[in-house]
Amino acid sequence: MIVEGKHIYIYGEKGKKVPLVITNTFQGNGSSIYNELCSMTDKKVNLAVISDINWDDEMSPWECPPLSKNDSPCTGGADKYLKKLTDSIIPAIKNDVGTEPEYIGIAGYSLAGLFAIYSLYKTDIFSRAVSASGSMWFPDFVEYTQKNDFSKKPDKVYFSLGDKEAHTRHKLLGTVEDKTHEIYEQFKAKGINAIFEMNPGNHFKDADIRLAKGIAWIL
Repeated sequence: MIVEGKHIYIYGEKGKKVPLVITNTFQGNGSSIYNELCSMTDKKVNLAVISDINWDDEMSPWECPPLSKNDSPCTGGADKYLKKLTDSIIPAIKNDVGTEPEYIGIAGYSLAGLFAIYSLYKTDIFSRAVSASGSMWFPDFVEYTQKNDFSKKPDKVYFSLGDKEAHTRHKLLGTVEDKTHEIYEQFKAKGINAIFEMNPGNHFKDADIRLAKGIAWIL
């Protein structure tokens, strides 16, 4: 279905009271994420994959200059998109699923992983979150998590990175492992059931597998 200009693909147990996990993705229908997830767990879930995300705008909490001369700037549209997500998109997903979910989680990769964590501070709709290879290098994000409170304390939060992601000459991107660990430690100190897992490879290796691993863990 299409809601707010986004293609939405739903997999799982329609009509049954099971968890609903929202996943934002740049493109594609997310079927490989669901297939990987099914190979990792037999727990029941409805997975809603939202495609056609305006990546550098809707997944970024505030503005960030281009990372390189050929890159696009982040324009900070996360709050506007989150309102569409909570006011229009998720209600449409729940209507299509046909029942109220057991709980709602949010999962994302890269900037969408950053958005998943950011959303915990802006809305109380999500009980669990997955940040797979999340962009915790984002300027001032660690400071944001230090100074702000959750809208609702999450039950479970999963962080992961590739073990080569911090091995870069780019000064900002090179901070990703330290900053992810810092945010993870903050969450643990607040009594949240959280994990930080390292995977082999760089940022672009096994994205769907890493995302599915996180979703399987929060279930």
